[in-house]
Amino acid sequence: MSAFIQRLADLNPDPAGRRWLFVPYDQLSADLGPLSREPAEELGIVVVETTWKGRRRRYHKQKLALILANLRHFALEQAERGVAVRHVAGEASYGELLRPLARELGGLQMMEAAERELRVDLAPLVEEGLLEVLPHEGWLTDHADFVQGAGEDPPWRMDAFYRQVRGRTGILMDDGSPVGGKYSFDAENRKPWKGDPPAAEEPTFPLDPIKEEVLALVEETFPDHPGTLRPEYLPATAADAEALWQWAREACLPTFGPYEDAMSTRSRTLFHTRIAHLLNLHRLLPRRVVGEAEAMDIPLAGKEGFIRQILGWREFVRHVHRTTDGFRELAPEYGGEAEGSKAVRNGGDAEDEGATEGEGGANPSVLGARHPLPAAWWGTPSGMRCLDEVVEGVWEEGYGHHITRLMILSNLATLLDISPRELTDWFWVAYTDAYDWVVEPNVLGMGTFAVGELMTTKPYVSGTPYIRKMSDYCDGCALDPDRSCPISDLYWAFLARHEEALKGNRRMSLPLGSMRRRSAGKKEADRRVFEAVRGALDRGEAVTAARVERARDGSD
Repeated sequence: MSAFIQRLADLNPDPAGRRWLFVPYDQLSADLGPLSREPAEELGIVVVETTWKGRRRRYHKQKLALILANLRHFALEQAERGVAVRHVAGEASYGELLRPLARELGGLQMMEAAERELRVDLAPLVEEGLLEVLPHEGWLTDHADFVQGAGEDPPWRMDAFYRQVRGRTGILMDDGSPVGGKYSFDAENRKPWKGDPPAAEEPTFPLDPIKEEVLALVEETFPDHPGTLRPEYLPATAADAEALWQWAREACLPTFGPYEDAMSTRSRTLFHTRIAHLLNLHRLLPRRVVGEAEAMDIPLAGKEGFIRQILGWREFVRHVHRTTDGFRELAPEYGGEAEGSKAVRNGGDAEDEGATEGEGGANPSVLGARHPLPAAWWGTPSGMRCLDEVVEGVWEEGYGHHITRLMILSNLATLLDISPRELTDWFWVAYTDAYDWVVEPNVLGMGTFAVGELMTTKPYVSGTPYIRKMSDYCDGCALDPDRSCPISDLYWAFLARHEEALKGNRRMSLPLGSMRRRSAGKKEADRRVFEAVRGALDRGEAVTAARVERARDGSD
């Protein structure tokens, strides 16, 4: 018998006479909703495991293990404290699996699903009166905060929203003014990391029979999914979550600020807390994390930067996603009438490694980027060390911090006119913390500028100098940053191709002016390098110094 099933049978109390809650995979906390207020002996929870979820996309194996192991341990923890547990397993959707049980139990309650995808799946049960939806108590803000801070209509800006929330909550405020005299200390958090102080070492967590069973199940059920399973780096119990947060407070946050934007081949963690995957499952609660970080005696710039990621950006992107119905409701200036902007099949081609079952999301692109995602994002060597190092880390760990996501993976894809939808789908399967409300705003909204100025002020693109300054990726790269690295060529070619679309953006006036001052010969060389690099990646070939140099001089 399954170790989990046996342990649950041993712990499960009498289910008679209880009120039943459906607890989805990302609401795994007894400190939210009815579980936090009502006697355990009066409540029962329903937890669902379904291969339908895992097969909608070819999710990283570590992500599947993370969700399933946490779900099972949470169920056991609730049974142990006296909450009855109904465990449902199958291959159908959540709605299909819950319908007969909801009828049997006289209806279910749940806190509102964070993911649009799950809300859509469960909508028929709500309409049939079988499922009552309660407010989600894990968020730190509500729609009124969003409207008051960012406005009713776009464009929306995180900084205005963040100031509003800081003022209402009093977080990092002193008598109505921001602690330290300003709301953001971002300018102080941009140092490269040269090896000192030593980077934090990622913590490990003890294995147990539940985790071992889940790891075997993932390998057996989803053998064709990408990514490496790392058993010792799988936090799944309440104790694991506590240990990770303690490590984050002690090993990371005191030094986080200055090196927040740094990248390195020597450490994928540096001083990032690596708690996002557990925050998004609510194994760690955002309110608690923000409150305890605020109380810490650490440098203000790092404290504010960390809190802004959660209280500011995380809350902001989920509001944008919900307000636009996952970017399905956009005005024309934000890509709403771009070709293919309606919901499409995620992954497209049946041979695509990210192909999925069912509808996959909105597909805006104000810059008209529609090129397929190259195999380099799936691990085929590109010849560009920055890209190859980051991709390797993602498929090994299901992790990368926000700057590698933005300034390597998204930057290069944007410079190459890669489809924002395909890149979004890639992020969705690749990262353990990825859900629709996370990846679609971060990639469609910020990473690729697919929705224009809806929620950001400009495209976040750069050439070689930024990557060279903020990382050690250029060290040892076969493409010399002074001679044969093509990323700056790609940058200038991007600006030239999209000059018409970007010329009204004030924040792009300086780079566009610099581009216009390049000679006609240099602009043509930029275009040739762009074609040569994208062509090589399309063929699954590495970009070489010789290829770049031939493209520049026109001999290729």
